[in-house]
Amino acid sequence: MTEANGAIRVMLVDDDDLVRRGIRLILSSDPTLDVVAEAEDGDIALRRAPHHHPDVVLMDVRMPQMDGITATRELIARVPDARVLILTTFDEDEYVIGALRAGASGFLVKDMGLDDILDAVRVVAAGLMTSTTPSNLPAR
Repeated sequence: MTEANGAIRVMLVDDDDLVRRGIRLILSSDPTLDVVAEAEDGDIALRRAPHHHPDVVLMDVRMPQMDGITATRELIARVPDARVLILTTFDEDEYVIGALRAGASGFLVKDMGLDDILDAVRVVAAGLMTSTTPSNLPAR
């Protein structure tokens, strides 16, 4: 559910407060994006997402209580219109495959350029998939 002003509603899910603040600053620099909620782990994200109706959820992989892959699977079941974009420091094949199998629409590493992250959020919100991972990974 995009904002009345046309902004894409984004939820940030990362156990590192500094990372969430940094991503919020990056996204806030773009008037087409609106950070509507944050969570420090997957369990909290599942409780908050239905109330905030995000268009895109930027989700870390490794978090306490509930990891990002499990949270992605559950979140998509509870908020089917939301699209999950994994944003992590771990670009290992097992995480990429697990995230995509769980229903993530994309997988990005945190050392990407700022414009690339902003573009990825827009691409995923438009219903397309994106990834910075090798294209030779096995299909789902």
